[in-house]
Amino acid sequence: MGDLKTQIAEATKVAMKARAKQRVAALRLVNSEIQRLEIDERKALSDDDVIGVLNRMLKQRNDSLSQFKDAGRTDLADQEQFEIDLIRTFMPEPLSEAELDALVESTIAAVGASSMQDMGKVMGQLKAETQGRADMGSLSAKVKAKLA
Repeated sequence: MGDLKTQIAEATKVAMKARAKQRVAALRLVNSEIQRLEIDERKALSDDDVIGVLNRMLKQRNDSLSQFKDAGRTDLADQEQFEIDLIRTFMPEPLSEAELDALVESTIAAVGASSMQDMGKVMGQLKAETQGRADMGSLSAKVKAKLA
């Protein structure tokens, strides 16, 4: 069992003992999503797999948050924001802009990319290195800017 999965399970137990209903509900969502993936793939998830699950959940919640704000549903938006903040506590420390720029430069040089046709190679390499630590959309924009 991965260390991150254990941390989430322990946080759930602590929240249950503290009777923090909102926190328990959000952590149970995370746990159920992890278990669903384990059952679907018939394997124990590594920390990288769990980070992938958390990334998907963050993306879904960010989309919902913007829709709720646009619709004026502050009650639902507050719940989504709470879940986003909770999920982020289990994510690795995000990379700074300077670190991302340096990583993009070094990856382009390592792969030998010279045009937009090499973007797939660069992004494949970067995705493995920045798992859970950077937004792939902004990373893709940085790579495009460098290769253009």
